[in-house]
Amino acid sequence: MTMKRYIGLGWLVMIFLTGFHACNDPVLEAGFEDLLDLTIYDYIIENEEEYSSFLAILEEGEIDKTLSAYNPDGVGYTLFLPDNDAIDRFIQESDLYASLQEMLNDKEYVRALSRYHVVNMAIHTDDFPFGALPEYTLSGDILTVSFVIETDTSYYKINNQAHVSKQNIEVSNGYVHIVEDALEPLTKTTYDLLEQNSGYSIFKAAVDATGFEEIMDININDEEVERRPYTLLVEHDSVYNAREIYTFAELALFISPDDNNYTDPANPLYGYVAYHLLEESMFLDDFVDAATNYTTYSEIPVNINGNGLDILINPGKEVFDTIIHGVDTTIIDYIGFYYDDSNVLTQSGAVHFIDRVLRQQRPSRAIQTFEFWEEPLLNEYRQVPGEYLIEDTASLFHFNWSGTDLFFIETGDDQHPAWGGDYLYMDGDFRITYDIPKIVQGVYIVYLRAETLNSNNALVEVFIDGKNVGGLVDLSQGGNSNNPFEMRELGAINLMKYEEHTVEIKSLIPGRFSWDLIRFEPYTNQ
Repeated sequence: MTMKRYIGLGWLVMIFLTGFHACNDPVLEAGFEDLLDLTIYDYIIENEEEYSSFLAILEEGEIDKTLSAYNPDGVGYTLFLPDNDAIDRFIQESDLYASLQEMLNDKEYVRALSRYHVVNMAIHTDDFPFGALPEYTLSGDILTVSFVIETDTSYYKINNQAHVSKQNIEVSNGYVHIVEDALEPLTKTTYDLLEQNSGYSIFKAAVDATGFEEIMDININDEEVERRPYTLLVEHDSVYNAREIYTFAELALFISPDDNNYTDPANPLYGYVAYHLLEESMFLDDFVDAATNYTTYSEIPVNINGNGLDILINPGKEVFDTIIHGVDTTIIDYIGFYYDDSNVLTQSGAVHFIDRVLRQQRPSRAIQTFEFWEEPLLNEYRQVPGEYLIEDTASLFHFNWSGTDLFFIETGDDQHPAWGGDYLYMDGDFRITYDIPKIVQGVYIVYLRAETLNSNNALVEVFIDGKNVGGLVDLSQGGNSNNPFEMRELGAINLMKYEEHTVEIKSLIPGRFSWDLIRFEPYTNQ
């Protein structure tokens, strides 16, 4: 099943389930007169016979009062609520506790467990993504959503762990979704995931041989860890078996037949493992409707194309299979995802499972659009609309600025003229630099997208690696009243190496500068 058909069916399932729920009287379903007069905590109390175990966890974790009140941020809460049977199974499968009371005695654990089930925002299933929920849990973690589509049933699944059996129970301070299993807080790194699943023994052995264990065995929530989360694309042993690779030794011979110095960054096996790691934590829905190169831990980017019905890795680079059916011939020249199994979240980032052996391929140029997603702080700001003053230059990894204050504006409006409804803002005599990720070498046309059509806007110059592109850029003119944010073509630049580059923008005539994005499009002579 294709990715977009998969998501489309998921939305149809959601519409059906939501409509079905709407057709049932919530008074009869919940057992009280007006759900909207009651809080999440009240709902659990009114249904204590089914949820007494989790009620005890909430109370011992000292979160019951939180769920009895309105969210001070004004956005409600979402509770994924397991029933007593789910808690019983959770304890039976636990290596730590033999009974509910034993778990309740571990105050620190139940505090974390209770908060892990509560998202700091009211989220209806209409707003469920195919990936990470748009807000953190009260434990500071992220939950993921997938759509499971089977022959005679379809449903949402949280963290690939818990089936949502009843959804969108609306109460005064948010939503309750009933789940058939308790959610297990993240306690594993990506390396732990490989180590504890024998089906990934071949790739795990390659990780060990190349020295990537240290990189992959990180907990990004550890204050002493400075690395950002990453994405792992990984093959199951059965994928290797399909290529007649049954052991690590056979994989090493396949990838690096003439060099066994596997910890050397120049070694092909080292590059092979590094190529499976993307430098950002990305979920499947992040790849949809985009076709671009993603920076890996190797010296070569990986191309992922989500513009079609499926998400394709390195399309057109290697022929894996040719399927002949009557007069029709289908060539499989891409690597795909196992959608049901992917979107796994660890303490280190996202993990996706792929269906063919991913070897390094010579990269092709692709459109690269940079909207500042590399900055963790800005991604935090994106969670709640507002105007954020960034006072500490050390708080951003890829930006430096001087001359005036820097703000990040998150409008929370998908219809806002700025892409994604967010942008950087400065006003005055300024200079700002932005270190962008690696781009495949070649000639590109550079585009700057910023607010125009305002006499108070600045006149700026743009430099790439110290070279002026586009001359003087007058942002006080152009655009239109319906959309003052305009994509300005600056001109062509030849990037000689696959490396990071520095964009510098400085004002010649001081004024307002609302910076939306910068884009590099491959130049062709056609």
